Amino acid sequence: MPQYCKSLLAAHGTDICTEHGIPSPFNVALRQTLRTEIRRKMCELGKETLSGKILTTGKNFGNFIVDDSHKILYCYIPKVACTNWKRIMYVLKKGKPYIDPAAVPPNAVHQTKALKYLSNFSPIRLMNYTKFLFVRDPFVRLISAFRDKFQPINEPFYKSYGKTMVKLYRNQSHPPKTHKEAVALGLQPTFYNFVQYLLDPRTEKYVPFNEHWRQMHHLCHPCMLEYDFIGHQETLQEDAEELLKMLEVENEIKFPPTKNATTSNLIKEWFKTVPREDRRMLYKLYKWDFKIFGFKRPDEILDKREKN
Repeated sequence: MPQYCKSLLAAHGTDICTEHGIPSPFNVALRQTLRTEIRRKMCELGKETLSGKILTTGKNFGNFIVDDSHKILYCYIPKVACTNWKRIMYVLKKGKPYIDPAAVPPNAVHQTKALKYLSNFSPIRLMNYTKFLFVRDPFVRLISAFRDKFQPINEPFYKSYGKTMVKLYRNQSHPPKTHKEAVALGLQPTFYNFVQYLLDPRTEKYVPFNEHWRQMHHLCHPCMLEYDFIGHQETLQEDAEELLKMLEVENEIKFPPTKNATTSNLIKEWFKTVPREDRRMLYKLYKWDFKIFGFKRPDEILDKREKN
């Protein structure tokens, strides 16, 4: 058991840690204490790797949504219930009487002008506003991103990313021009092609990862900002209720029901096509997301012998 878990155990007199520092689900407030402590400890552990970036330009805040009337900052992470949290921010922006967030069309909140984004360095907001984010098991998030952007016909994502995957990793010098054509020919990107793309050093040579698979700590800078609330997709409903209480709107706004189609139970199945060495390299690429946010290392797919 990590020392910071032992300290919390001694302070609270109850077993709230596992071997990997994962919070038990029974106490939401205690869970937040543990997540905050894990974030602090892991950021300290990795300070030489994670520190050094100065948050002074608009590009650092591309995923920060601000609500000045309620003094809230939300750093959204795609594939972590961000549509529903954007709905909440949209409803808060509109003001009272609050409409039902579930009634807001998903496309409406993804338009740039629908919400106010933090475009520059703002010490007052960063210091005095309630800051929150929601995170997810990094490998499960990658599976979710692949299922959403490459399994159904998605011409924009195929044109920008999928076509490159087919060319480089399916040895197609002239890949299909459209996603629909690629599917018809059986040449659509596979999950392993997606992993190969992420591991390819050429991918980030000129531009960062797309936000749907960019590392969560790169999007929200948890080692440079003190977040007031860290939610997890795995405990979404409980965390959402607690956060709405913190924002003092729990009696007026309800978090929309969420269907979680991609769960941790699917990891072994999805990674069957990925060689173990590539799995380990992928873990290394997302290591700090696992560590900072307290997610268990997926030993069952990284170690030499997999458990049945």
